[in-house]
Amino acid sequence: MPSLQKIISKGITGGITTIILGAVGTGIAIISPWFPIKNSQSQSIYQLGRPVNILVMGIDLVPDAKPGSQQVFAGRSDTMLLVRLDPEDNTINILSIPRDTRVKIPEKGYNKVNSANAFGGASSGAILAAQTVNQNLYNIPIDRYARITPNVFVELVDLVGGIEVNVEKRMYYVDRTQNLTIDLQPGLQILNGDQAQQYVRFRNDELGDIGRAQRQQIALKALQKRLQSPTIIFRIPQLLRVIDRNLDTNLSTEEILAAASFGKSLPKDKISTHLLPGRFSTQREHRTSFWIINDNKTAAIMAEFFDVEVPEDKLPRNDISPSRLRIAIQNAADPPDLAEKVRNKLQSDKWKNTYLLPESKTLLLRETQIIVQQGNLEAGKMVQETLGFGRIEVSSTGELSSDLTIRVGVDAGNYLENKL
Repeated sequence: MPSLQKIISKGITGGITTIILGAVGTGIAIISPWFPIKNSQSQSIYQLGRPVNILVMGIDLVPDAKPGSQQVFAGRSDTMLLVRLDPEDNTINILSIPRDTRVKIPEKGYNKVNSANAFGGASSGAILAAQTVNQNLYNIPIDRYARITPNVFVELVDLVGGIEVNVEKRMYYVDRTQNLTIDLQPGLQILNGDQAQQYVRFRNDELGDIGRAQRQQIALKALQKRLQSPTIIFRIPQLLRVIDRNLDTNLSTEEILAAASFGKSLPKDKISTHLLPGRFSTQREHRTSFWIINDNKTAAIMAEFFDVEVPEDKLPRNDISPSRLRIAIQNAADPPDLAEKVRNKLQSDKWKNTYLLPESKTLLLRETQIIVQQGNLEAGKMVQETLGFGRIEVSSTGELSSDLTIRVGVDAGNYLENKL
């Protein structure tokens, strides 16, 4: 594990942000190879030499493991993210792999993907997990890995003073065997570390682990926003200590410095999140509940955002006909009839397959979001052109069954008032 304390003297605040985000799964980066260069002040800096992929895993608590020992990384992966950093187009793409995803684990047979790390244990679990992802996602190369303990997210959130999250509904669940109590009220609020962990662990609704994967992405974006505050520089030593004792990775210090250089100037609209496409298994298929991968939609995401060569017959038809795309629309502004007006505008332009979601009672958006839920960026651009407003966001935090989710903001009212 690299000595992260060495980085403090570099004074690269953007890089520290990248490292911390990486530790919780949103931005840890790697260069292989890396190229040291000199700037006008003759200070050595590092840059990403090519696009690279890293597998980030949050590991379940191992009850009998001694704190600080390697055994704390021997559990199942509670969270699994595939992160691609591409210096060629200045993007970060993040794929959430649900823990219940049914995969073939080398020499172990079919099982849930979260079992791979546990099968390999503290010494080989990360390698086995990387091999599993590689073989089940069209042979995508995995350049590096990072494993983190359950404590890191809680400690980071507390250190930054909490994160602002819109808790979308009442969340209550008690599991005495795990010593777990989740008790959150709905609404926009600041969550401390313990509350934030409750939010990202909640899975006791109809969406189960898939809804939890969406909430993890929401929480991590909120953490990223906190870490961009100028005041964070005063907490860098504490943040690095948190990372040091909770991280297992094969990244070198030089590679982390390259991540620092890459992440420092990356605009937030260059970071996209995706959810591994699929569906819930039925009881007739499997006694155990699995997330079954949708091969065609997965192939499209891997080809478009992760630069993986996939067989032509696996790619879905490139049909972005307005009559075929499912578009979910949710009001997130006053007055409440804005969503209906947006729907009428789309339908008048032949976007017929639209439906309304329940109005957000707690979330007020200034700017309309056009969320590309299934990775079809071209369709998002077409809808944006039809509406004449809204910001495209490639993310898997929209309505699960939609191709696009439109969250209608205040800007829609200003535009529609002038145009309709």
